Amino acid sequence: MKKFYYLSTCDTCKRIMKNLDLNGFEIIDIKKEMISAEDLKLAREHYESYIDLFNKRARKIKELGIDLSNQTEQQLEELILGEYSFLKRPLMIDGNKVLAGNSKAVITEMEDLHGIA
Repeated sequence: MKKFYYLSTCDTCKRIMKNLDLNGFEIIDIKKEMISAEDLKLAREHYESYIDLFNKRARKIKELGIDLSNQTEQQLEELILGEYSFLKRPLMIDGNKVLAGNSKAVITEMEDLHGIA
């Protein structure tokens, strides 16, 4: 299974995508199609906590008055499944490899796996 979750209105996601060969990937705009519970659980298996898959800079956090430090794993999972902007992006699922976010290290790893030469 190869999936690439991104946000079409995110310039950072677009910039990252330009440097990747995503042939064979199902490319999913999270604004149009939320991440499935199955894919989120799969991604969670590769990280210590759902907080590692949570976009902590999402504006909705403040709007809804959410204190992330008081959330259980189940609550974090439900938040991500209920609001597309809470998913850290981009999120690449490539078989047994899952990469989330736009840190330099993650982008470098994505490019090492699927970069355009």
